[in-house]
Amino acid sequence: MRLKYAFNTLAAMAATLIATAPALAQQAQGVTKDQINLGSIQDLSGPLAGFGKQVRLGMMLRVDEANEQGGVNGRKLTLKVEDSGYDPKRAVLAAQKLVNQDKIFAMVGHIGTAHNVATFPVLFEKNVINFFPVTAAREMYEPHNRLKYSFAATYFDQMRLAAPKLFKEKNAKKACVIYQDDEFGLEVLRGAEAGLKTIGTELAEKTSFKRGATDFSSQVARMKAGGCDFVVLGTIIRETIGTVGESRKTGFSPTFLGSSAAYTDLIHKLGGKAMDGVYAAMTVQNPYLDETSQPIRFWANKFKTKFNEDPTVFAVYGYTLIDGFIRGAQKAGANLTTDSFIKAMDSTTISADIFGADVMTFSATKRLGSNAARLSQIQDGRWKVVSEYLK
Repeated sequence: MRLKYAFNTLAAMAATLIATAPALAQQAQGVTKDQINLGSIQDLSGPLAGFGKQVRLGMMLRVDEANEQGGVNGRKLTLKVEDSGYDPKRAVLAAQKLVNQDKIFAMVGHIGTAHNVATFPVLFEKNVINFFPVTAAREMYEPHNRLKYSFAATYFDQMRLAAPKLFKEKNAKKACVIYQDDEFGLEVLRGAEAGLKTIGTELAEKTSFKRGATDFSSQVARMKAGGCDFVVLGTIIRETIGTVGESRKTGFSPTFLGSSAAYTDLIHKLGGKAMDGVYAAMTVQNPYLDETSQPIRFWANKFKTKFNEDPTVFAVYGYTLIDGFIRGAQKAGANLTTDSFIKAMDSTTISADIFGADVMTFSATKRLGSNAARLSQIQDGRWKVVSEYLK
């Protein structure tokens, strides 16, 4: 009887170990005795290649700094970056490679809304965290999933907070919107509608354009004819420059308010003097090499020295999102697993940094660090912060 009992006990233990082994292996994927493997998917060859390259370089700078200081709890960071060409289908293939072949512990800083959403099944099936994607879409933390962490105030919240504030400050009378006819543009539209409703105002004109459009004369003419003196921009780079430039040429001079999608140095570099006066929601400052803030100036010149390229706000995104991961992994301790990282992040507060980011907090039910944004305006050919954080 004793032998039979002992055999049954051992058999049960073996069955339990076999059943739990895959889960344990998944939790520890990408973590070895001396290394933590991270992955990222960027656009390095498509329409946002300039952004993707800067995110990658910013990430590399922070990874190199951490490794020079001994890594995270004795483990060096490795960063493997794949190119999606800004194509969701290619993003899925890249995610499959990173997760199944490269065995990454976490996906960090993946750029693009549709691209992230398309890769979620690949990541989540293998218990891989999607950490701080470079997109301000609500899908990055909704619906709730323990493997999602987002740092970017959403386009919806940016407009919900900024539109009513600026509308009142400018004593505007009639608000309008021009937006890209996709989920990004619609989120800007919805946020503006929700925000203006709080002050008893509605959008008088709504005009849209298809992605890739280059002519905005009809939309500008419609808003001008409608007497709009406040225009919300659901636009990115080319569309922002095109809309504002066309408006200036026709003598149409409303207050222009864009989202963080328009907060890039390319607006004033490519659009020139006509872009002066444009407002945009943002969370961290563009790092000009001659910035008056000494810490930002020092960082920007360090980046320039290392990569022989001027940094942009996307380099800052890359740098800070790796920094956020390091904070969580450091707090998780030597026994780094998916569960220990999540437990650490869910009790982590990331303080404001040299770039002016808002304080971020996370919990078991809160996966967006902060929904606050502030305003910058192009003055004399460069972005200048003009408001505190709006909450």
